[in-house]
Amino acid sequence: MTPVAEGLDSYLVEHERFVRGRGDAAPAWVKTLRGQARDAFERLGFPTTRQEEWRFTNVSAIAQTAFKLPEGTPTNPAPLVSRVAVPGAVRIVLLNGRFAPELSDLTTMPVGLKVGSLAAAIAQGAPECGVLGLQPSDTQPFAALNTAFLEDGALIVVRKGAVIETPVHVISIAGGAAKTMIHPRVLMVAGAGSQSNVAVSLLTAAGEAHFTNAVVEASLAEQAIVNCCLDQRGTEGSFLVTNLHVRADRDSSFKLRTITLGGRLVRNDATAVLAGEGAHVDLDGCYLADGSSLVDNHTTIDHAMPNCTSHELYKGILDGKAKAVFNGRIIVRLDAQKTDSKQTNRALLLSDEATINSNPQLEIFADDVKCTHGAAVGQLDEEAMFYLQARGLNQKDARDMLIHAYAGEVLERIAIPQLRTQLERELFKQLERDLAEHDRAQ
Repeated sequence: MTPVAEGLDSYLVEHERFVRGRGDAAPAWVKTLRGQARDAFERLGFPTTRQEEWRFTNVSAIAQTAFKLPEGTPTNPAPLVSRVAVPGAVRIVLLNGRFAPELSDLTTMPVGLKVGSLAAAIAQGAPECGVLGLQPSDTQPFAALNTAFLEDGALIVVRKGAVIETPVHVISIAGGAAKTMIHPRVLMVAGAGSQSNVAVSLLTAAGEAHFTNAVVEASLAEQAIVNCCLDQRGTEGSFLVTNLHVRADRDSSFKLRTITLGGRLVRNDATAVLAGEGAHVDLDGCYLADGSSLVDNHTTIDHAMPNCTSHELYKGILDGKAKAVFNGRIIVRLDAQKTDSKQTNRALLLSDEATINSNPQLEIFADDVKCTHGAAVGQLDEEAMFYLQARGLNQKDARDMLIHAYAGEVLERIAIPQLRTQLERELFKQLERDLAEHDRAQ
C-alpha cells in the first residue's frame, strides 16, 4: 500500500470514529449526506500530480499525515479573536469547526438577518439547510471530505428585501496540541432583493501542523447582492483548503475578495454558476507567498444563462522559494449569448527562485460573447523605479510604493472598511519583513 493510500485509510478510520461518536445524534438526512460524501471521498481519493487540476500542487503532506478531529478547543483564543474582530459586526466564532457562543456577538442582529450555529439550524429543521450540498462532492475530494464530517459551522440568512448595513464576520480558528483537522462549513442564503456584506476569516493558532478544510456555500435569489471577503491567515506549518460554491440567480451580484497571508500549503477552489439571466460575479484575489509556501487558486465561472457578466483579478507577490498556481476556467454555455467575461492574472516575483504556473481556460459554446483573459509575470517595472527615483525617492522607498500600489488594487475593493484596513496592515507588515530579509540576503 502506498503512503497516500495508507493516508486515505486513516481518514476513513477517523470518519468511522466520528459517526459512531459525536456525529451519531444527527438527523437521518444528514447521516445520508455524510455517507454519500464519505463514499465519494473513498472513490476519488486524495488528488495526485498526475491529475491535470492538481499538476502543480502536491498534497501528499496532507494525505500522509494522520490528522485527527480535535477533542477540545484552541488554548486561549480570545486574544486572537480580539485582534481580527471587526468592530460593530455581527460576529460568529467557530473553534475547531464548532460554534463558540461565548466568543460570538449576536446581540446587534438587524431586522431581516439570521445568523447562528449551523448545527442548531439543522437540529431545528431550518428550511435554509436544504441548500447544503450546493458544493458537489462527487468531483471534489476535499469538499467530499468536509461533507463527510459535516457537524457544525455558520448559517447566514438574509431575508427577502432586507438591506443589511451591519457586516457579518465569521471567524474560524484551528488549534490544539496535536496534529488536528477541522472541517468548518459556512452557508449563506440571500433572499430576493437583499443586500449584505460578509467576511470569513480562516485562522490558525500557533502549535503543531493543523489542517483546515473549509466549505463555503452561497445561494443568491434574484436581485440579491452579496459582497464577500475570504481571508486566510495560517501559520507556517498549516494547511488550508477552501472550496467555495456560489449559485447566482437572475440579476443577482456576488463579489468575492480572497486574501491569503499565510500557510504552508493553501488551495482555493472557487466555483460560480451564473444560473439566472443578468447575474454578475467578481472573483478577485491577492496573496503573499514566501519561504517555501505554495498558494494555489483555481476558479471556475460557469455562464449558464445569457446576458451575464463576470470579472476576475488575481494578484500575487512571491518571495524566497515560494510557488503559486493560478488556473482560471470560464465556461460559456450554448445559449449564454451576450456573455461579457474578463480575467486578469498577475504575479510579482521578488526573487529569482519564486515561480508561478498560470493557466487561463476558455470554453465557449456561444457565438455572441465578449471574453478576454490576460496574464503577466515579472519583477518590478524598471522604468517606474527610475521615474520615482528621479523624483527624489531612494530605491527602497520607490520599490515599496510600487508594491503597495500593486496590491492595493485588490485590497481597496474589500467592502468592509475596518477589515480592509486590518488586512492591508497585516499584508504590508509581513511584506516589510520579507523585503528586509531579501535586502539582507543581497
